[in-house]
Amino acid sequence: MTTDERRADEPPDQPGDQPGEELPPRPLTPPPVVPLVKREPRSLLVHVCVDTAIAFLALVVLLLVLGVTLWIIAIAAVILGIAAAPWSRSAEARALARRDAAS
Repeated sequence: MTTDERRADEPPDQPGDQPGEELPPRPLTPPPVVPLVKREPRSLLVHVCVDTAIAFLALVVLLLVLGVTLWIIAIAAVILGIAAAPWSRSAEARALARRDAAS
């Protein structure tokens, strides 16, 4: 298809679009790696919310089969989320420290 026959909304031909056309060589060096921004771990409230949601999803599958009401499952999830939040926050802090040390 020539340029005159192409509709206005069609993108222009890219290298390698036509059969038998060779692609241009790629550079041998990868692009430079941009270091990640150093940051503090997320707040304890964020960890409580996320851990509660994960606990709820894990418990709802098991406990609904056993006939436990959603209120009991929600209360148990909140208790587990509050209990697990300090551990998950410290795990995030350790992971961020390792990431910062590697860069």
